[in-house]
Amino acid sequence: MWLKPEEVLLKNALKLWVTEKSNDYFVLQRRRGYGEDGGGLTGLLVGTLDTVLDSTAKVAPFRIIHQTPDSQVYWNIACGASLEEISQHWDWLQQNVIRTLSVFDSGEDITSFVQGKIRGLIAEEGKSASDEEDPERYREAVLRFERLFGLPQREKLVTYFSCSYWRGRVPNQGWIYLSTNFLCFYSYMLGNEVKLVYPWDEVSRLERTSSVLLAESIRVCVRGEDHFFSMLLRLQQTYLIMQQLADYAIVRFFDKETFHAEHPLANPLHITQRALEIHARNQSFRAFFRLPQEENLCEVYESFLWVPFSLVNTLGKICVSENYLCFASQDGSQCHLIIPLWEVFSVELPDRSSRALTVCLRGKRALRFSEVRDLERLAATIRRKCGTEGSPQHFISNPDEEGVMVGQSQAVSTEALMNVFHPHDAENLDPKMLKERMKEQSWQIHFAEYGRGTGMFCTKKTRDLIVRGVPETLRGELWMLFSGAVHDMTSHPGYYGRLLEECMGSSSLACDEIERDLHRSLPEHPAFQSDTGISALRRVLTAYAHRNPKIGYCQAMNILTSVLLLYAKEEEAFWLLVAVCERMLPDYFNRRIIGALVDQAVFEELIRERLTQLTEHMTDLSFFSSVSLSWFLTLFISVLPIESAVNVVDCFFYDGIKAILQLGLAVLDYNMDNLLCCHDDAEAVTVLNRFFDSVTNKDSPLPVTVQQASATANDKSVQKVDISNLIKEAYEKYGDIRTEEVENMRKRNKLYVIQTLEDTTKQNVLRVVAQDVKFSAAQLDELYMLFKRQHFVSCYWSVCSPALQNHDPSLPYLDQYQLDQSQFSSLFNLLQPWTARTHARSRSLARSAFRILDENGDGLVNFKEFICGLDILNNRSFTEKLKFLFKLHLQPGTQEFKILPSSRFFPPAEDHSFSTRLSDSAEDGVIRKCPERGRAKVDLQEYLKQWQEDLQRREENIKDLPRINQAQFIGLTKTLYGVFHGDEEEESLYRAVARVTSLLLRMEEVGRKLQESSPQKTPQSTPPSTAQPETSPTLPTSPETETLTKDEGDRPESPVSQQETAPSHSDITPTSTSRPSTPTSSPTGTSSPMLDTPTDTTPSSPSTVRDGDWSFSFEQILASLLNEPSVVRFFERAIDTDSRIAHARKNQLKDAH
Repeated sequence: MWLKPEEVLLKNALKLWVTEKSNDYFVLQRRRGYGEDGGGLTGLLVGTLDTVLDSTAKVAPFRIIHQTPDSQVYWNIACGASLEEISQHWDWLQQNVIRTLSVFDSGEDITSFVQGKIRGLIAEEGKSASDEEDPERYREAVLRFERLFGLPQREKLVTYFSCSYWRGRVPNQGWIYLSTNFLCFYSYMLGNEVKLVYPWDEVSRLERTSSVLLAESIRVCVRGEDHFFSMLLRLQQTYLIMQQLADYAIVRFFDKETFHAEHPLANPLHITQRALEIHARNQSFRAFFRLPQEENLCEVYESFLWVPFSLVNTLGKICVSENYLCFASQDGSQCHLIIPLWEVFSVELPDRSSRALTVCLRGKRALRFSEVRDLERLAATIRRKCGTEGSPQHFISNPDEEGVMVGQSQAVSTEALMNVFHPHDAENLDPKMLKERMKEQSWQIHFAEYGRGTGMFCTKKTRDLIVRGVPETLRGELWMLFSGAVHDMTSHPGYYGRLLEECMGSSSLACDEIERDLHRSLPEHPAFQSDTGISALRRVLTAYAHRNPKIGYCQAMNILTSVLLLYAKEEEAFWLLVAVCERMLPDYFNRRIIGALVDQAVFEELIRERLTQLTEHMTDLSFFSSVSLSWFLTLFISVLPIESAVNVVDCFFYDGIKAILQLGLAVLDYNMDNLLCCHDDAEAVTVLNRFFDSVTNKDSPLPVTVQQASATANDKSVQKVDISNLIKEAYEKYGDIRTEEVENMRKRNKLYVIQTLEDTTKQNVLRVVAQDVKFSAAQLDELYMLFKRQHFVSCYWSVCSPALQNHDPSLPYLDQYQLDQSQFSSLFNLLQPWTARTHARSRSLARSAFRILDENGDGLVNFKEFICGLDILNNRSFTEKLKFLFKLHLQPGTQEFKILPSSRFFPPAEDHSFSTRLSDSAEDGVIRKCPERGRAKVDLQEYLKQWQEDLQRREENIKDLPRINQAQFIGLTKTLYGVFHGDEEEESLYRAVARVTSLLLRMEEVGRKLQESSPQKTPQSTPPSTAQPETSPTLPTSPETETLTKDEGDRPESPVSQQETAPSHSDITPTSTSRPSTPTSSPTGTSSPMLDTPTDTTPSSPSTVRDGDWSFSFEQILASLLNEPSVVRFFERAIDTDSRIAHARKNQLKDAH
């Protein structure tokens, strides 16, 4: 066990210890009297000393001490009761610490590091694996976590570990904290503090790695920067938890097609380490046995199973779920089987001495388990679960079944299309048919020996039969069995028929896409040249689009479904499609085909490992990603003849994606020489196309009318490749690839693929925005990440956040991330260059800014709208900044106006824009589900349309701005006071605003008096509809006016007199009894009256000024402020944007409290 480091002085000490192993920094010692020389006089003396000097506890016979070459002081850091125990500690130090210590310059630093590391290990060993077991310790960790990182209390700490973080070549010993949304690390050693806080949604790489300096560590890549964590006591456990949390964030935020509201980890506030472990265990259990998503692993028992065909007892584990009893041998490959519990009718305990248990099944079958741990509990569990009402009868192929499914309003074929268009001829003595019958006979023998249906033993012999090829008559049954679709169909009786009734007559974009592709699905096959096959294909695809609107319909689904319908009945084909889309090829058929991109990344990784010669020749392997996309999406159906492709599908349903990866490697290996001679991608594509044209299935019993003749079918000079031999070669060369390894590679590459897509989105957005703003590229990048994080901040601690609904990858790039008013206000207040004096004032200004930036009125602001508004406040001229502040105080609906002087900064807000159509059609659930929608094609058309209209829009003139009334002007003045607060020229700025305010009001009064003294105009010059009343009452004093004139708290006290800083109430309240005129001001302070004719604003416009009210135009305010040099200097002063960005980055999460 590890010990708290204690100083030991060995110089002149008794020789009580013998050194077993040593190096420059550690010594492993054995106490004399133990081990090989334990029987001598020395051993007897040491034993006596131990008894006399330490009567309370016996001294451990083995220990490890730490030393430095230049010190006589040693530190005791570990002890053990046996050599095996202490050797584990020694090996850990050798692997994780020894090489690290060489980076330190002094012995003191080495000792300090070792002491900190050992203390961390002690705390790690004492830490409970579960929160519930030691709540006090966990509570202390939570308080420490909240204090160190300042995250909201809603952030859930999952677990924490002692580790070292590498900054350069020097390790920092500390603690890593793993929470629901963040990876955090804290260290304080030798006066050096290290604090890291990274959200999981920004992690692009997460993997275990090793190097010369680091024995084994965890590499975390965030925004292109690598971080290494090592010396973890439980490295694999830590890595798995980090992987789960990162994957949880990715699925929840970016890949919502696979994230359901009923997800067991849906609530981020309830995630614990135990919940993550249970979820991972359930996922592995369902994936291995291909069970429905509703099944969860309840209990696990280790036992032996009597295997009748081998006449041996096989060691393995019994896994019990809600409806199934499963068994897998220890290595998982020798044998496994699945028993539906409704097939069990009795459980017997024949021999308790051997802890044996017999499970009797229907059909006179029995399974005998022995050496079962906790035998009574297992027997009781099976009996209890079998006592529930049984599910419907499990699937058994019945080739004689014909007709229409009962209870359905639509005619649904219960016959595979291959049986209809190519019935099995028992009298045909063709050599190919004879070979087909031999295959059937082999499978019948297999069924007799290993069982048939859901209770069949799956062994290596089963895989051998699959590789040789499945008979045409058994293909549908075996596909259902090996894919697990039989379990889905059994647990959902009548589900397909109900789906058809629900979607009958419905119309959606998915239906239109399906109709367009129906006649493109195996058009050369007779089954799809008739209404029978086309109708069945339409029903299956439409039913699935109705079942899963998040996927709906995507291209390539029609090709796959058409092949399924050839060998399976219609309902079976539907459940096979469900198994492929939702379980075996996750994320393949969604908006961004993420699953296919992930598997292509896995394929590239395997090429680097297995085909090094090809890797050296082609430095850029992205070519293989592009050329192999159709291989993965269609399971080679689109590149191979149908009679050969079905053999690939056989292997896929048995081994999953592993079979496709193996075959892909075999194809490249077979064409290695030709590929190495290629000079460009075009030649390589030609080589592969010629190869696929040469692939045949010499054993296929299908007639020529059904087979797909290749371009080289009659070319005898082309060497033919038999698909069976190719598949056999793939299994022989690459069969050692394990399914667990593939799944780990999938998880590792999924983070990278998602973040690559996100980076592409960011680059497209920044490219569009950069031409319209004056921020630097680095600043735009930081602002985009702040904007994106603000979008997610409200999602971190909410189950159903509206922001999650707003994020839609199918929308144009600019609209994928948008902020609502609350999110906008928080980020806007962090980034705006001037801080308002009160929180309420800040919120009010942010609301007004949101209103004018949200041009299309959908309650959301995208990044371009946000950044252009921020660009005005940071980088534009005094006039532009003042105009923006002026617009903030206009009432909503006063007049339609643009945000920027040039309308090119913003796309037009149209009622029937692309994004609006998508949101309006969200109810059908399939409007955005086709992969080509929302991608480059649609985005390009939309942007071109927007740019064309932008070019036709004219520049905004300041004369087009509406006049600002009394209350609005007072609000603008208060805003200016708040903006100037805290500035070094605060007093002169306040005086300037007061002078401008007084000047404008007096100018208005002069205009009124001149209007009163001017002769009355002729009736012809004034339209009758605009005649004004002769008199109007005096305006009451508003609270805002009182605030402005009395200066109650909104303006700090200054030596300026009341008379100088603000006009009196008599100056503000107009005395004129006629409509005010509009003085024209100049920078010199002079003004000339100009009659405010009714043509400026229509009578129905909200901006029309009431009789007796006073108002100002933007020109007047601008001209008056231009006379104040201090104001002009303030607004023309350069803004330190980088410091504002750093401030926002530091406080963004704190603002979420």
